Order: sequence, then structure tokens, then C-alpha cells
Amino acid sequence: MTVAGFLSLAWQTVVAPREVARVLLDLRLSREALLTGFGLVVVLNALLVGLMQLGGELGAMGGLMMPVPMGLLLAGMLAGTIAALTWAGRSFGGTARVEEIAVLLIWLQGLRALAQLGVALVGLVSGGLAVLLVLAALLAGLWILVNFLDVAHGFGSPLKALLVLILATMALAVALMMILSLLGAGPNGMASYV
Repeated sequence: MTVAGFLSLAWQTVVAPREVARVLLDLRLSREALLTGFGLVVVLNALLVGLMQLGGELGAMGGLMMPVPMGLLLAGMLAGTIAALTWAGRSFGGTARVEEIAVLLIWLQGLRALAQLGVALVGLVSGGLAVLLVLAALLAGLWILVNFLDVAHGFGSPLKALLVLILATMALAVALMMILSLLGAGPNGMASYV
């Protein structure tokens, strides 16, 4: 895919997400292609965060934001989100398979990297404008994801897709709290060994 083709499909994703979802699902990518895409978007997003940290924008986050730990965190979050959205959709009668949700979320992560780059560049000129761009990207991402879920699960109802997104988010939050609890993290930081 050329840069012009990528940017054109990115714009189409914003203005016609349902059609783009169908195009992406019709690709029927192999597991190897999905794993390669998964790795690519994780590495790309982690590198962008690392570069932004070098620029001083994320200095307060410390070592967690280094590219390798950030890549592992992003990989875990993306894999968990794929699983949660597949499970939540099926609990509402959806028909999407893990591979179908994966291709859509991998594409969204590629767009996220593009948005991060745009925010970083705009932030060099105007911090206020960068904040507005972040808000616009967040709203567009929500719009796209709801439409993607609706098409993938075959609901025919964006409201049902929004409920799936809410259920999956709650499931991920509970899972994260359980993981942090098992690691000994509490409201006041890491618990000391007793």
C-alpha cells in the first residue's frame, strides 16, 4: 500500500467506517499476517511514545514509558481488548471471530500512530491546538470503533455495538484490577511484603 493509499483509506475510515470495516474484513488475512500487523502497530506506537518522551512531552511517566516496557504494555492491552470485544459481542449475539476483531483493531492502532504523530507535530506549534486534536481523535476513534463493532458482529445496531464496547471496557477494568491486586498493588502503591 502506498502512502497516498494509506492516507486515503485512513480518511475513508473517518467518513465511512462501515464500508472500510467491510473492506478490511473481506481481506480475510491469515494469522501470520495478523500477527505481523499486530507486532508492527505495537512497535510503531511504542516507538512514537518513546520519541515523544525524548521530546520531553512524557517525562513525568518515568521508566514505564520506555519503548520496550511500553511495547509490552501495548501488546497486552491490544490482545486483551481484542479478546474482550470478541467475548462481549458474542454475549450480545454477535458473530465476529477473534481474527475479524483483530484486523479492525490493528487498523485502528495504525491510525492511532498516525494521530499520535499529528498531535506531536501540532504540539510543536500550539499546545492548545494539540489538545483539541487529541479530543477530535478520541471522538473519531469512538465513532469508528462503534461502527467497526457493529459491522463485525453483524448487529445492525450501533447502540448494541456501544453496549458491547461498554461491557468490554468494564471487563478489562475488572481484569486489570485483579492483575494489580495479584501483583500486590494497592491504593497507596505497592504493598510491602509481610
